[in-house]
Amino acid sequence: MANFTKEEIDIVVVGAGPSGMVVSACLNKLGINNVVLEKQDCCAYLWKNKTYDRLHLHLSKDFFHCHLCHMQLHHLNEYVEHFNIKPKFQTCVELVFYNSAEKKWNVKSRNLTSGEIKLYASDFLILATGENNEGYIPKMVGIENFKGEIIHSSDYRSGEKYKDKKVLVVGSGNSGMEIAFDLSNYESHTSIVVRSQIHVLTREMVYTAMLLLKYLPISLVDTVIAKYAKFKFRNLAELEIPQPEEGPFSVKISKGRSPVIDVGAIDKIKLGHIKVLPGISDIKEHTVVFDNGDEHQFDAIIFATGYKNIPTKWLKDYSSIFLEDGTLINWKGENGLYCAGFSKRGVPGISMDAIAITDDIKTVQKV
Repeated sequence: MANFTKEEIDIVVVGAGPSGMVVSACLNKLGINNVVLEKQDCCAYLWKNKTYDRLHLHLSKDFFHCHLCHMQLHHLNEYVEHFNIKPKFQTCVELVFYNSAEKKWNVKSRNLTSGEIKLYASDFLILATGENNEGYIPKMVGIENFKGEIIHSSDYRSGEKYKDKKVLVVGSGNSGMEIAFDLSNYESHTSIVVRSQIHVLTREMVYTAMLLLKYLPISLVDTVIAKYAKFKFRNLAELEIPQPEEGPFSVKISKGRSPVIDVGAIDKIKLGHIKVLPGISDIKEHTVVFDNGDEHQFDAIIFATGYKNIPTKWLKDYSSIFLEDGTLINWKGENGLYCAGFSKRGVPGISMDAIAITDDIKTVQKV
């Protein structure tokens, strides 16, 4: 191969998002040699470059940073510098497989600037590409026929360009609700598809719950917060927003689904500025047909429908860690394979994953 080089190293970490940074920080603190490979040109690329203009962190910065391992910092760049994290930027992982003869992970990477190909041979491989890596737009009947604009929420910036246009948001999680709210603020004719059962809370409710969970069982906290939410929002079912019977924090643990943090979308829905629609049955050139038989015209469709699991594209055998559809089986696979940041437990889960992984590696290496 042209410009081919090979390097042996203890650990390869793929991804320099929050998960990769925390894992590398924990490893560096133990003096374990590691390299972080990142396709983009900076750490936490999605947070820095792929968020819409009015994005809110749904927890306070203090709460966020207290869960980054070892240190409370107010800027990710400071965290990287303090823990001597030195990612290889613009380095795309193209193929990964376990070489059973060498008992090493072979990671083929390409520098996107120079074209140089490099093979890393490592004892351990940590996948830290995260849950929010590549936008996922589901296959829908007729989607290829639509003549308007179709984008994923990761490419949405502002509702300014959609003023007076008819826009459909597909997905009623935090991103979908906040984008719908933003579109409405820019006088877009906004609709949102709500299919899944969701809990809607305010930031204050979440803060209260975080405090209560330190002292009370989750079932009791769920009961208190659910009643608080019902008092605040009244009966959301009347707005065509179904809610789970299970409490908001129990749902987070059992299904990995976070409650929706309301930024004003519910009031907009009550006022009729955002229309709630059911699931989609067909997409035509200029219209969308819904499960209730209604058909509406739209200029654009924005899919806030989550992200793809990227490692399944280049990891030759992922059966010990992911299902065929990319669903995580376990944070630890075979032959020194680990996952960080796939557990759908947010920032606290990232820290828990990093600690578990480094503790396990420490045991194996007897550091």
